[in-house]
Amino acid sequence: MPASLPPPPRPDAIPSTLTQPGAGPFWLALLLTGIGTGLAAAALTKLLEVVQHLAWNGSGTSMLDAAMHAGAWRHILVLVAAALATGAGQLILGTLSSGNGIDTTAAIWFHAGRMPALRTLGSAVLSVILVGMGVSLGREGAPKQAGAVLANFFSDRTRLSDEQRRLLVACGSGAGMGAAYGVPLGGALFALEVMRGMLALRYVLPALFTSVVATAVSWVALPDAPTYLIPAYRSSVSSVAWVLLAGPIAGVVSVGYVRLVTWADRHKPQGWHRFASPLLVLGALGAVSIPFPQLLGNGKDVSQLAFTNQVAPALLLILLALRPMATVLCVRSGAPGGLFTPSLTVGALLGGILGQVWSWVWPGVPPGMFALLGAAAVLAATTQGPISTVVLMMELTGRDRSFIVPLLLVVAIATLVARSIESRSIYDARLTDEEVEARRRARELPPR
Repeated sequence: MPASLPPPPRPDAIPSTLTQPGAGPFWLALLLTGIGTGLAAAALTKLLEVVQHLAWNGSGTSMLDAAMHAGAWRHILVLVAAALATGAGQLILGTLSSGNGIDTTAAIWFHAGRMPALRTLGSAVLSVILVGMGVSLGREGAPKQAGAVLANFFSDRTRLSDEQRRLLVACGSGAGMGAAYGVPLGGALFALEVMRGMLALRYVLPALFTSVVATAVSWVALPDAPTYLIPAYRSSVSSVAWVLLAGPIAGVVSVGYVRLVTWADRHKPQGWHRFASPLLVLGALGAVSIPFPQLLGNGKDVSQLAFTNQVAPALLLILLALRPMATVLCVRSGAPGGLFTPSLTVGALLGGILGQVWSWVWPGVPPGMFALLGAAAVLAATTQGPISTVVLMMELTGRDRSFIVPLLLVVAIATLVARSIESRSIYDARLTDEEVEARRRARELPPR
């Protein structure tokens, strides 16, 4: 590891100052971050719905429904407009701060959570607009960024230490996830396991407190309902046997997907290519979306259909090839956006295909259950967050114990296989190899 890159501080070596006398400013910052993030998540979600309705002249909550009822010319015009917005947005964002900005993960690990506020918020708003116009990326990136910026702001105002700021930024990011999807516990675990990289007991209360506050505040404007409506699937010997075979496949596919995202992020366009590349990529996406509107947006509608067995096997296979390609190329074009729901959708498509094959060998399991387990497997392996993924899938579906055994098994197997091949997650895409290695070493050091 180069000498110029100091290793991040070991979380277990840092004294706990969160419950000692004088910790009041920290908890005040947590409260204000939670409130602000909840409001920001609600505002960004409403902005997404407005943009989607205006762009597609249809449903503001279902991209697939709106795109299916739109004319072919609208597919082309809307995506070309999204390409122009991408190029102009990146040009404007480049003037808001020096350098290329700082990714949230890199900020937490290597910059004590500090990141440029205007550029980060601008990127968040731009990503919401683009996803509403049909770009194949996720919407969770925006509330995560908003939560991180608010955490930075309140850290400055309450004069927190670098370690407190680092934790607060991770909590703010997780709170954004929790508020956007109505998953307070999953958001808290996501903040610690994925963003902070440490499920330390003394960190749990701050993360949970911030996520619960943000989610509760967001419910003022957003519905308190599961994101995905599914039947009460039950565990069976057949589903457990399928998991033993599908888990390793999901792990390997996840590694390939993460590496493609990393390649795309490292080859984002520069100079005048910031306009040419989005026009080429998003224009092509608009054309292909005419026969396959399922490629547009973050993929939530496609996953919902796969979870309830409403996608034909042939279409599952086609989308399994096209959806990841669309997401990777959108990243390559320079469009900002999240990767949470797109990754979940890739897993749902993969699980659906593998489940169709398995049904010929051992029928009896509802095909939608395979899609659900595949979504969890790929999501866990790509985020390298198995515990948060299990909780997130329960909260996203509103189900708890009905399919817990195969869910735990497939998540564990897929993550283990992925980690044995690649230590990088989709949220490490902007980190250099040296930074990824430094973070890995810090996380694997034995506690003192």
